[in-house]
Amino acid sequence: MSKRFAITFPGQVSQSVGMLADLAAAYPIVRETFAEGSDALGMDLWALSQDGPKERLDDTRITQPLMLCAGIGVMRVLDRQLGRPAIVMAGHSLGEYTALVAAGVLDLAEATRLVSSRGSFMDEAVPAGTGAMAAILGLDDDQVRAVCAEGTQGQVAAAVNYNTPGQVVVAGDAAAVARVIDLAKAAGAKRAVMLDVSVPSHCSLMKPAAARLEAALQDVTFKMPVVPVLHNVNVSQAADIAEMRRLLVEQLCSPVRWVETIHEMARRGAEVVVEAGPGKVLSGLVRRIDKSIEAFPVYDPASLDHAVESTNA
Repeated sequence: MSKRFAITFPGQVSQSVGMLADLAAAYPIVRETFAEGSDALGMDLWALSQDGPKERLDDTRITQPLMLCAGIGVMRVLDRQLGRPAIVMAGHSLGEYTALVAAGVLDLAEATRLVSSRGSFMDEAVPAGTGAMAAILGLDDDQVRAVCAEGTQGQVAAAVNYNTPGQVVVAGDAAAVARVIDLAKAAGAKRAVMLDVSVPSHCSLMKPAAARLEAALQDVTFKMPVVPVLHNVNVSQAADIAEMRRLLVEQLCSPVRWVETIHEMARRGAEVVVEAGPGKVLSGLVRRIDKSIEAFPVYDPASLDHAVESTNA
C-alpha cells in the first residue's frame, strides 16, 4: 500500500562541488532545470555546481540560486517517478522558496532571480566577518536561549534554527556568538562549533535585508499553492498571497521552527518524508525528531530508487 508522503527541501550548507552529477546523468531534466535558472541569471549554474570552487558555492549570493535549482531538479524527477502529489511540503530556510516553486506558487526563473537578490541583500546587510552562526548540540532550547541572553553583552546572539531536540543553531555578531560557544560548553554542551556560512541568517541583523526583500517581493508574481506549504515562521499554511509575502519577509529575522514542522507533517498524516536536493541533512534531522516517520534523501539514482520503492510499497 502506498504511503502518504511529505517533501522537504534543504537550504544552505547542503551544497557541494559535483552535487547531483549522477542523478543528472540518468535524468536530463536535472540539467534542464539548472539551464532555466542559468538563463534567468545569466550565469552557468550547472558549471558552478560541478566545478566550484567551493568558496564560490558557499557565497550566499550563489548558494541560494544553486540550491533552488537543485531542489527543483530533484523534485521534477520525483514527480515523474512517484506519480502522485505530496500531502504537504516545507523547506529549511532558503528551501522554503524551493517548496513554493514546487507547489506552483512561484515561477522558477523569477524565483531564481529573487533568491539571488535575497542572497545579495543578506550579504550586504552585515559587513564581512562581523556576523557568525554556530551549532549547539546537547543543550535544550531553554538552555540555548539562556546562554544567548548571557552572551549578547549589548550585541546580537539568538537561537535561530530549532533543528532537532538538542541541536540548535545560533546567529548574531561574531564576537557574541563566540561568547555563546564558550558559555554553551561551560553549560555542558556536547559540541558548540562555528558554521561555515557567510551571513548570520534569521536574526535581527537581517532587518536591513528584510526591508529590501519586502520591496523586491512586490514585483514577484505569486499564485496559491497546489500542495500545502508550511512556512518556517509559523509552521502553517498562508491564507493568501499577502500573507505569503509577509511570512517570507519575516523569515529573514525569525527562527526556523523545524522540529515543529516535522511534527506538523506527522500530524497531517505523513508516513514518509522525502528530502529533495543534494545531501541528506534534513533526513538525518527527521529521524532524530520523530522515529515513527521514515525519511529518505534523494540525490542520486540509488537514493531515488530506494525512496520511490519505499514510498510506493
